[in-house]
Amino acid sequence: MTRAAPARSTGRTGAATSSLSIGEVLATLRPEFPDISISKIRYLESEGLVEPERAPSGYRRFSHADVARLHYVLAAQRDHYWPLRVIKDALDAIDRGLAPPAPLERPGVPTAVAVLGEDGMPDPASFRRDGEGLRLTRVELVESAGVDPELLASLEAYGLLGSVGNDFFDADALAVARTAGELTRYGLEPRHLRAIKTAAEREVGLVEQVVATMARSRTPDARGRTEEAVRDLSALMVRLHVALVRASLPRVR
Repeated sequence: MTRAAPARSTGRTGAATSSLSIGEVLATLRPEFPDISISKIRYLESEGLVEPERAPSGYRRFSHADVARLHYVLAAQRDHYWPLRVIKDALDAIDRGLAPPAPLERPGVPTAVAVLGEDGMPDPASFRRDGEGLRLTRVELVESAGVDPELLASLEAYGLLGSVGNDFFDADALAVARTAGELTRYGLEPRHLRAIKTAAEREVGLVEQVVATMARSRTPDARGRTEEAVRDLSALMVRLHVALVRASLPRVR
């Protein structure tokens, strides 16, 4: 079975202690892929499937992520007979945070991203961690959220979600679209949900007030403490919101 390839590395240092020469890469891969050669590695590089750094001397330096990526390519060719075009599409999907596809299937949204927490709502801390780096095209968002394009367009028009760089949608957009889609079964349309968006923006303002002092601190652990406070406050806000809605429900029964 082809194992998952890591997303494309963006922070390689090129240091000798954390990178490999093309010969070392060859020695690493050859036990499992006896037919691998330096020319094959160079060819895969020329096709854009791996992008090793270049040392000042001009020699290629491969990170461990590069090696894992090459392993994925070679295994996909050997086990599933995928052409390079299909492998490129699979790697692009993996780079965007999607789950790698099974043979003859399309890439899909990772299961962890689709799981909601208690009360049918995503836990802000765990959801953001599970969906880190997820980037969906418009078509993928529509399919993954189970909504139609008209509803997605309406959610955008009312400012309930939006795309990020290069017209991709992230894990938060997926959560909003999926939940809004479920609410339409009760006759609630995006125009009705604008009030929830306004309330959420006010809650964000409260969080920003609380962590403002923390964020200005110059201590080494300031950033970590600020991020932890934001996660904790977000989870508490969601919990309080659910509790208040439940407490008010008997009045409308």
